[in-house]
Amino acid sequence: MEFDFLSPVETNLIIEIKRLSSQHLSNKVVFHTQEDFPDIAKVRIAIIGVPDHRGDQTFAKESDLSSIRLNLYNLFPGNWSSTIADLGDILPGNSPDDTYFALQKVVSRLIKNNVIPIVIGGSQDLTYALYRGYDNLEQMVNLVSIDSKFDLSKQDDSSLADSYLSKIIIEEPNNLFNYSNVGYQTYYNSQEEIDLIEKLFFDAYRLGEICNSIAIAEPVFRDADLVSLDLTCVKSSDSGNFVNFQPNGFNGKEICALSRYAGISDRVSCFGIFNHQGSLQETALIAQIIWYFIEGVHYRSNEYPFGSKDNYIKYTVPTEEEDVVFYKSDKTERWWIEIPFFANVNNKLKKNTLLPCSHDDYLAACNQELPERWWKAQRKSII
Repeated sequence: MEFDFLSPVETNLIIEIKRLSSQHLSNKVVFHTQEDFPDIAKVRIAIIGVPDHRGDQTFAKESDLSSIRLNLYNLFPGNWSSTIADLGDILPGNSPDDTYFALQKVVSRLIKNNVIPIVIGGSQDLTYALYRGYDNLEQMVNLVSIDSKFDLSKQDDSSLADSYLSKIIIEEPNNLFNYSNVGYQTYYNSQEEIDLIEKLFFDAYRLGEICNSIAIAEPVFRDADLVSLDLTCVKSSDSGNFVNFQPNGFNGKEICALSRYAGISDRVSCFGIFNHQGSLQETALIAQIIWYFIEGVHYRSNEYPFGSKDNYIKYTVPTEEEDVVFYKSDKTERWWIEIPFFANVNNKLKKNTLLPCSHDDYLAACNQELPERWWKAQRKSII
């Protein structure tokens, strides 16, 4: 059984959590204990800890996930109905590959059972294991990383956490359809890496772009399967991480807003939080990030995939090259743009020809300016 890789939540911690009032989030959570394991068939969201930092040697100490759990379960829930389970931890294996294997198996099983894993990790190379969890699901994967770096370094001269994306791109089976970075900082990425992102038709948004208008990130998350959050993208004055000091980055409000976008996306089926150093300030922030993700999940509108286009208004915009079709939801007023299907090529988008976009993208198209993401998706579909 895949769940044999999971160690139960510490008994002393559960005793402390159970002392909280019935109004706290802890009362809505079922725990993996020494005596009992949650019924996965009744669970919508599962929290898993993976305190393995061996992919990044800069960590000062191992993660204390107990502090994160205490902060999280001390919060009050929203008007939530779904069952949340804390499945405990996947302890570090004899090698990082052992940890990857265990995490891959657990995540794959949960996703197959329509359970959304929230993984509180050690180093961000664990994203590779989350990605591999989709191997047996017969689908292409869209990965979104909230990160100041692209993590495309060469595997032979860097830590695993700095090169996991290279590993994802190179290794077979290659199920990656698209990678999007939200919040990269140019001075942390070589020009070679930036050029490669462009060459592969991946999407990347600078920190300044997102901070100037955080809503532009919403369509990116709407098209994601897997979201990986590197906590070093939060500036140290907000995260309390002074081991790897970050003078610039997202503030607490912005990172929680991005987490809510990830949760509210009908398509996101796995969320990982990595690279935390364990300060009291950071553990409190992680708890709130998780809270906002869960809040988002409970407000999903179930608009993906499209079952019928009856509830959408169709807009056709004539351009110099071709007519571009947009759809607007009557329910949420969110927008999609149609990607042309080329019948004479091996089109990877046969099952999904609609790309999430914004109202601003529609207005730009009316002025003969098509979204860059649309161009990239179109080119990618004919490769």
